[in-house]
Amino acid sequence: MKNNKDLEILFAGESWMTHSLHTKGFSTFETGSYAEGLDPLRKALIEAGVNFTYFRNHEVSSEFPFTLEELDPYDVIILSDIPADTFLLSEDTFVKGERTPNRLQNICDFVRNGGGLLMVGGYMSFSGFQGKANYHFSPLAEVLPVKMFGYDDRIEAPQGVIPQVELADHPILSGIPATWPHFLGYNKLMPANHGEVLMTCQNDPFLIVNEVDNGRTAAFASDCSPHWAPAEFVSWAYYPQFWNQLVNWLAKR
Repeated sequence: MKNNKDLEILFAGESWMTHSLHTKGFSTFETGSYAEGLDPLRKALIEAGVNFTYFRNHEVSSEFPFTLEELDPYDVIILSDIPADTFLLSEDTFVKGERTPNRLQNICDFVRNGGGLLMVGGYMSFSGFQGKANYHFSPLAEVLPVKMFGYDDRIEAPQGVIPQVELADHPILSGIPATWPHFLGYNKLMPANHGEVLMTCQNDPFLIVNEVDNGRTAAFASDCSPHWAPAEFVSWAYYPQFWNQLVNWLAKR
């Protein structure tokens, strides 16, 4: 078995560009910005000694591995706030009309061969905002531990909602209090036939896991950073422990 420093994580998503139009009287001007939302999770994992490879949203189309062999060195793949089309529509396919590998199918094969897969919630996770994440029709629907609605699945909760622990004795939740901080929203999901619901929120699945052939998958219905994951969660003393136990379970540690 590998030691903790040999745990290889591949993370894709959690970045965005903003283009703003400002109107002042009769004049307008434009500004642009770039941001990333993975820093708390990345820090929690790197400080635990894992090796962390990051593909930003705008890098995935051209740089994310195209072959199953390129995925083989990794133990766990994490997808967070990145739509299915980003994997499916590389420039060679979308612009040039050429056949290219289906990278989401490769991820499915990676799982069935013994890898771990985690999808973290967000506006471009699961079905997502206006259904535009579009994983409900993708190959990942075969291995994720949830069923997706196929339309806008966001539950916005500005008042704050607190998830409930259902299976406190699961290794992912070992040593973590049953009382969690509040969240400001999540993706509404349904457990797949063999999905094991570890946590719920307003009677909806919140943390769901499954074993798929030789691999394992998990779905965390909310975010790893704001806005759905507020400072109370990101700065929670058990935030690093939770994510580390989750990826270690996915990697069969």
